[in-house]
Amino acid sequence: MSSTPLALFVGLPNPVISADEFALFRDTNPLGLFVGRRNQREPEQTRRLIDRFREAVGRDDAPVFTDQEGGRVQHLDAGPWPLFRSFGQFAELARRDFDLGKKALRLSSQAMGAMMTELGLSSGCSPVLDLVFETTSAVIGARSFGPDPDFIAALGREVVDGLLETGNMPVMKHIPGHGRATLDSHKERPVVDASRETLSATDFKPFVALKDTPWAMVAHVVYSAYDAELPASISPVMRDVIRKDMGYEGVLISDCIFMESLQGTLPKRVRQVLDAGFDIALHSHGDVRESEAAAKAASPLTDAALKRIAAGKARLGNLKIDVRAAHRQVEAMFASALVS
Repeated sequence: MSSTPLALFVGLPNPVISADEFALFRDTNPLGLFVGRRNQREPEQTRRLIDRFREAVGRDDAPVFTDQEGGRVQHLDAGPWPLFRSFGQFAELARRDFDLGKKALRLSSQAMGAMMTELGLSSGCSPVLDLVFETTSAVIGARSFGPDPDFIAALGREVVDGLLETGNMPVMKHIPGHGRATLDSHKERPVVDASRETLSATDFKPFVALKDTPWAMVAHVVYSAYDAELPASISPVMRDVIRKDMGYEGVLISDCIFMESLQGTLPKRVRQVLDAGFDIALHSHGDVRESEAAAKAASPLTDAALKRIAAGKARLGNLKIDVRAAHRQVEAMFASALVS
């Protein structure tokens, strides 16, 4: 096993790591693990799963990510965990009372971050900074704060800072913006034909405003004004747009390579992400055979990626929050504003 982790997140089909999966992770040393709803039943089981992965790779701080935005995208949604509101609901509150909306969102983000940190989860892959329009694919919907890039940036800042304060890594997505995509990149390849000027003034703007966020997830969307063929997540052109034009210097991880906007075998998809110059390929689920194939295609993290990861970790705080008390306080804020 290389002492430098592979530039790869792996996934699991079950709530436990099998003997074969443990051996694979031990021998290949993927950077991190992505866990979904299928993997998380209750707190102690989730902690054991995370500890087992970290034992396999021999790194106590190996990142373990999930999807925990609030609303319909929250993989900690079983009985033991409180349910959090969507970004669309916080946006509605903020449009009625901007300061109250920001305060509620900051507290909710702290509560969610503290909940994940207590479990050993490194990140919930949040916030979503995509704009939403009438034509936007339903895959975004209430995951977005709305169509106004400045409004999105202001609310996104509360999420980023609230998560950092509680030791949970924010990951802004889906850079450089999924909002103009009319197709779901889980199922097909969306193409956005907006001009460079339009994208810079709208979709890109929240990501530029929050470019100090330590991690960002790259969209599987084609932006034809820059690259007419390849989605951003596998396009060297779009890597340069994100790094140079948008000025983003943090960790860049692809959206899940199982999504059908990408084409070809899983090993090919891993190589496309890494060959395009992105830091990490996300393989968020799959069985041991698929994880093995992805690991064989992956290369070790670059020195630049390792430095970006370390810089992000250095910004994590240790604020302690009573999760359920904070959640009740957020709900009281909504009730006071009569927002359902």
